[in-house]
Amino acid sequence: MLYPSIDNLLTKIDSKYSLVSVAAKRARSLQENSQTKMLDSYESHKFVGKALEEIYADELTMKEKDRNETYSDEV
Repeated sequence: MLYPSIDNLLTKIDSKYSLVSVAAKRARSLQENSQTKMLDSYESHKFVGKALEEIYADELTMKEKDRNETYSDEV
C-alpha cells in the first residue's frame, strides 16, 4: 500500500497536478544530492516516495504566486 496515501497528500497540497510537480522537483533534487534530507528516516527507498513523505510531514510545501498579479501584452 502506498504511504502516504493520495487522500492524505491532497490535504497538504490541493491539486494532483501541483502535488506531482512539487514531488518531481524534490525527487530530482534528492537524486542530484542525496545528502539534503529533511526527515530523520524514510519508509521509502525511492526518491519520489521520499519527496511524498516530506510533503506529508509538512517539511516540503508549495509557494503560490500572487493571484492578483496582472500580465500585460505591452512591450
